[in-house]
Amino acid sequence: MQVRRRLIRGIIGDIELVFETHSISVDNERGIATGWLPGELSAEGRRLARELGKRRREDGIACVFTSDLRRAVETAEIAFDLTTIEIRQDARLRECDYGELNGRPVTELELRRRFVDEPFPGGESYRQCAERFRRFLYDATEEFEGKRILVIAHSAQRYALRHLLDGVPLEEAVDAPFEWQEGWEYVVGPPDLEAGRPNVGD
Repeated sequence: MQVRRRLIRGIIGDIELVFETHSISVDNERGIATGWLPGELSAEGRRLARELGKRRREDGIACVFTSDLRRAVETAEIAFDLTTIEIRQDARLRECDYGELNGRPVTELELRRRFVDEPFPGGESYRQCAERFRRFLYDATEEFEGKRILVIAHSAQRYALRHLLDGVPLEEAVDAPFEWQEGWEYVVGPPDLEAGRPNVGD
């Protein structure tokens, strides 16, 4: 797989970031927006989690970071069962909090750009979600300089990656068709937390 080199300039060295979404959940198959609810993998999701493990166990991963929501944790546990690779849960990797829409049909979230700056009722905005992911990236680059890490998270983090590292406007990223693939790879330096957005360059 070709590594997409996008650097967020800073004083700390770079890391190799591999991003994978959690495996297919029961809610995914039912068209439900799980949000901050735990969720659980379907039979197909558990099979795909095993496939994830096959392609990543010998991939030079120093640490696996996962959202603390059950469907992401379950993906990591299945994928890296019987290995010595450390798995860490981090709440900053949670899906966007849909508030009153957690557990509602996905169709009720259409035109997600409505919630880029305006939070979901009783929840958070996509920009708030991207900001907590930015802070995770800063800490990861500081601790794992020169190493390769795997992040298992949700669609919101994929939107944030496109925004923070590829320079795609968040309004565009959240409403673009989500095309699944076997992971995305980046070379990442630390975000500039003083600016509204990171500096991105090749």
